[in-house]
Amino acid sequence: MFLIHVHYKKSLDEVDKHIADHSDFLDRQYANKKFILSGRINPRTGGIIMAYNCDRNELEKIVAQDPFYVHQIAEYEIIEFTPTKYDEALKAFVKQ
Repeated sequence: MFLIHVHYKKSLDEVDKHIADHSDFLDRQYANKKFILSGRINPRTGGIIMAYNCDRNELEKIVAQDPFYVHQIAEYEIIEFTPTKYDEALKAFVKQ
């Protein structure tokens, strides 16, 4: 499982120019069962994405398709972790 910290490098005006395409990118990854959570950081300096069902190499290729990455709007920190405790509602996302 991965936590992706997306940190904006450009102004919010520049971010907003690409937000619709970024949202479409997220929708595709949800449909492909790669992402399970995403959202803005408060204050609005970037976002967080929770990914699963892939390895780091595949995830790096997925991230490279994000319009925020393509247009150099954001930097990405990919953190891999192994959940050892979780709510039962999340059990389907945790590999045993």
